[in-house]
This record gives sequence, structure tokens and C-alpha cells, in this order.
Amino acid sequence: MSETTPVIPINARPRLPRGVRLIHNEAHGGWVLLAPERLFKADAIAAEILKRCTGDATVDSIVDELASTYSAPRERILADVSALLKGLAEKKLLELEVQ
Repeated sequence: MSETTPVIPINARPRLPRGVRLIHNEAHGGWVLLAPERLFKADAIAAEILKRCTGDATVDSIVDELASTYSAPRERILADVSALLKGLAEKKLLELEVQ
């Protein structure tokens, strides 16, 4: 992550806002994020992250689960998850509830 990218709080609980859904759609070739009048194709990595954005899990627990599942370095997973969540939050496709 670059120095200009703000860090997503690890205690934030990401979730898709009302009207935004992650669905598997063969016509679009896989996972897509549907929003009112918008459609975003999600690659396999983004889909695995988004499946966990239910509002129940914290960013920290999502990163831990992904690092364990894929035997990948936690720091790399945290950087990737933070970058994705930041971009989606800026587009209003994701909400981050911080407690």
C-alpha cells in the first residue's frame, strides 16, 4: 500500500450497503457486484473478500481467515484487503462500521 492510502481500521466491520449484492452470474463470467445502475466484475480474490463482508466479521478476522485459508503472509493479505475495501467504500459499494 502506498503512503497516501489511508489504513482501514482493523476493527471495522465491512458490509454491503442496502441495494448492493454480490452474485455469481454466468452471463458476466463469474462473480459480480450489483449496485443500482452499476455492475462491477469481481475477480476470484475480490469475491473471496466480499463474501466475508457481512457486517459480522471485523477486517482483522477476515484477514486472519484468508491468511489461514490460503497460507499467505498476513501483511500481504491485509494490504490487499485494505486496498479493495477502501476503493469500494469510496465508490459507496461498501460500508465500514467502526465500533
